[in-house]
Amino acid sequence: MNIMRAMVLDRPGQPLTMRERLLPAPGPGEITVVVSACGVCRTDLHVVDGELDRPKLPLVPGHEIVGRVAATGGGVAGFAAGARVGIPWLGATCGVCAYCRSSRENLCDTPRFTGYTRDGGYATHAIADARYCFALPDGLDDVTAAPLLCAGLIGWRSYRMAGPGTALGLYGFGAAAHILCQVAAFQRRRVYAFTRPGDAAAQNFARALGARWAGGSDDAPPEPLDAAIIFAPVGALVPAALRAVKKGGRVVCGGIHMSDIPNFPYAILWEERQVISVANLTRADAREFFGVVPEMVRAGKLKIETRRYRLDQANAALDDLRGGKLQGAAVLCV
Repeated sequence: MNIMRAMVLDRPGQPLTMRERLLPAPGPGEITVVVSACGVCRTDLHVVDGELDRPKLPLVPGHEIVGRVAATGGGVAGFAAGARVGIPWLGATCGVCAYCRSSRENLCDTPRFTGYTRDGGYATHAIADARYCFALPDGLDDVTAAPLLCAGLIGWRSYRMAGPGTALGLYGFGAAAHILCQVAAFQRRRVYAFTRPGDAAAQNFARALGARWAGGSDDAPPEPLDAAIIFAPVGALVPAALRAVKKGGRVVCGGIHMSDIPNFPYAILWEERQVISVANLTRADAREFFGVVPEMVRAGKLKIETRRYRLDQANAALDDLRGGKLQGAAVLCV
């Protein structure tokens, strides 16, 4: 009898519970993955805390999954047993709605999401649709690679949507921003990092990863920004970022959840400034991003900062993320 272990959410607002379960066989088009590492993302926190409604319950969270293929269902091509694979947030799409047919599968009308509407990677095993999984670049171990599956991918999509400007602000210097700061610096952009006011450790961390300047979210940058990306789930940062961008500048909201945006004067939006959001990711985003990563690894320009936790410490990892105690990304080592 095949048994797996998983950290299970029975109801939002409650701690996860370790459970043993029967390991299901992969269906047509699916793969079974033996999980070696799973990143702990802020989206997981939004699910566990009930800020994202209608999750599958009971639920195994986690969508930054790295592991090895143990079994394949019928019709799977491209993944042999033993192959290293990454499983991201986007778990499946319909392929037929207007969004899917116009290369916008991230906006699919009937999507499935790993660790939200299907079980994820806070477990010894995970089942995934093989079409939405990725071979991972060499040069990064499993724990280091795990945050790339969401912090990296959503960061990349946000970065692309920010446009081609050279002065980029990053609000909230957590898992996504610490990766994206290095990408932007590698591509010769000027990065300005905004942290909690007075957080000297985070500001020093940002400067060490290539930021030209780091200060509090209530500070003005040394120059007007071409674009700003907000990763912190704090609506009050939207007007702050609008004040920091120049005419024609763009403010990108990179999270799946944010507190309410307060009223702000039209004057800070005028002159063709824009506020846009990022939703999910596409497989094309992943192909682009995983094309850039090997260049950075070869050049020694990518450092993923992680704090490791055992699978049974998932609640502690979520608590540390909730309390702002992490520098970089938390990863469960399964």
